[in-house]
Amino acid sequence: MKPPPFEYHAPRDLDEALRILAGVRGKVLAGGQSLIPMLNMRLAAPAHLVDITRVASLDVLERTREGVRVGAAVTHARAEREGGHPLLTRALRLVAHPVIRNRGTVVGSLVHADPAAELPAVLAVLGGSVRLARWDGARRQVRDVPAHEFFVGPMESAAAPDELAVSAFFPALGERTGHAFHEVARRHGDYALAGVCAVVTLREDGGVAAARAACVGVGPAPVVADLTGARAGDWALAAAALGRRVEPEDDIHATAAYRRHLVTVLAERALKEAAGLAERALKEAAGGA
Repeated sequence: MKPPPFEYHAPRDLDEALRILAGVRGKVLAGGQSLIPMLNMRLAAPAHLVDITRVASLDVLERTREGVRVGAAVTHARAEREGGHPLLTRALRLVAHPVIRNRGTVVGSLVHADPAAELPAVLAVLGGSVRLARWDGARRQVRDVPAHEFFVGPMESAAAPDELAVSAFFPALGERTGHAFHEVARRHGDYALAGVCAVVTLREDGGVAAARAACVGVGPAPVVADLTGARAGDWALAAAALGRRVEPEDDIHATAAYRRHLVTVLAERALKEAAGLAERALKEAAGGA
């Protein structure tokens, strides 16, 4: 199959890319691992295609104590190799296959907003954000959109047609914090039937300071739950509550009941593992004091 006709643009800098997007109704091409198949199957037919892979300022990965900022041209493979964020790295290893990760981009996956994808859930559970830029006719305008506002529906994000997602920010985990990501797929690399990532932070006395979980594949967007009220070691109840909260749908791959069951099982597993890593960090901090 072949894509429908389109006009191709290859800007060399960010402002040029933004000016093009301000003047045409088109699609942004980064890794192309989702867009190109959609074009070939004629599920998308943009009149213009704006290729941002030559914009050097977007191929930047910044690591600070506050977190990791990933530019729009950074591939899954590079973020996995150089990002230095434990939960992001773990999630990236679940994304498709190496050949896909070598071309696909982190920010592209976020903008694609597939509810069965891993990275939107990671951004959501961490409370991260996506930076959007647009050209207002005279200069560049930038806004940061938090994850809970960015994912608005299946395959739908808060990015306007004339906006470019230039980067995503994944906050650091912090002290006494553990993480985990578990999912079930028919084959490794397939989209998950359901998945859960969790982050647990403990107080110095071992109590739960914060606990959050995000689910994939069971709603139109990542389903995020604050489970801070759970007691350490009593994760089964928290997981059961999360399972009752999600509202999956039946499809050709699994029933809604099965997906809800998976969420309950995977949430307990992820919360226990995250809490265990947090306990280890707590003991190591106490031993080094």
